[in-house]
Amino acid sequence: MQRVLVAGATGYLGRFVVKELKEQGYWVRALARNPEKLNRLGVFREPPIIADEVFVGEVTKPASIQRLCDNIDIAFSSIGLTRQKDKLTYRDVDYQGNKNILDIAVESSVKKFIYVSVFNAHLYEHLEIVKAHEDFVRELQNSGLNYTIIRPTGYFSDMSEFFNMAKSGWVFLLGNGKSQINPIHGADLARVCVNAITRDDNEVSAGGPITYTGQEIAELAFAILTKTPRIIRIPSWLAQAAVKAVRPFNKQTSDLIDFFVAAGQGDAVAPKTGVNTLADYYQELVPSIRTR
Repeated sequence: MQRVLVAGATGYLGRFVVKELKEQGYWVRALARNPEKLNRLGVFREPPIIADEVFVGEVTKPASIQRLCDNIDIAFSSIGLTRQKDKLTYRDVDYQGNKNILDIAVESSVKKFIYVSVFNAHLYEHLEIVKAHEDFVRELQNSGLNYTIIRPTGYFSDMSEFFNMAKSGWVFLLGNGKSQINPIHGADLARVCVNAITRDDNEVSAGGPITYTGQEIAELAFAILTKTPRIIRIPSWLAQAAVKAVRPFNKQTSDLIDFFVAAGQGDAVAPKTGVNTLADYYQELVPSIRTR
C-alpha cells in the first residue's frame, strides 16, 4: 500500500483529496497546523478529515516538519495563503512553505510530488500571488523528483462569493460579465489529483463539466435563492483604482484583488471533467446559510 502525505489537508481541496485517497485504498498522513479542524465539516461543506495519521506542524517553520516525509511514497500539496490573519506573505507560504516540504521530500526519497498551482499562470505571473506559486513550480521541476502540476480553473468554493453576494441582494461583477470559466468541485478535482499518482503527465489542467459567464453565475445564484437579480458591473479601471487604494494598508488583500481583477478580464476554460454542477453546489449552500 502506497503512503501519501497531504499538505493543506484542512483546506477546501485537501479535505476532498484525503477522502478520495482513502476511497482508493491509500494510506494517508495529513499535515495540519490546527488539528482541531480535522473532525469538523468544512466552511464550504467539504468533508471532515479521516486520515491514518495526523502530523502537526507549520510549513513556514521547518523545524516543526523535519520528519514529515518519513516513509512517504507520494507527497501532495495544495498549500497556499488564503485568509490567514498573521503577517505571512504569499512568498512565505506559497513559495517558501512548499519549498520547505519539497526539501524534506527530496531528503526522504519521496517517489513523486503533486502540486496544485494556477490555471493560465503565464498570463498572471506579474502578480505576487501567482509568481510565488510558479517560482515553486520551477523549484519542483528542477528537484529531480517525478512530479505533476495540477492547474484548476477555479474552485466551487471561490464561486460561493457570488452566492453570498446574491444572498445580500446584489452581485458585483468585474467588467462586462462575459468572461467564461468552468469551475470545478473539490470532489471532482480531488479525483484528478489522486489519479495523477499513477499517470505520467507533468501538467494537468482541469475544469468542471459546465462553462459559465460571470453573468450566468450571478443569475444562477439569484435563481437558486429565488431572488430578483440585481447585478452591478464594475469597470476594470475602477477596480484597479481600488487595488491601489488598498495596497498601502494591506498588500496581501490588494494582491488578491489584483489577481481577481486580472483573471476576470479573460476566459478560464480547461478540459472538462467531473459530474458536480454549480447549481447543485449552490442548492447545498441554501440550508447551511439559512441556519447561520
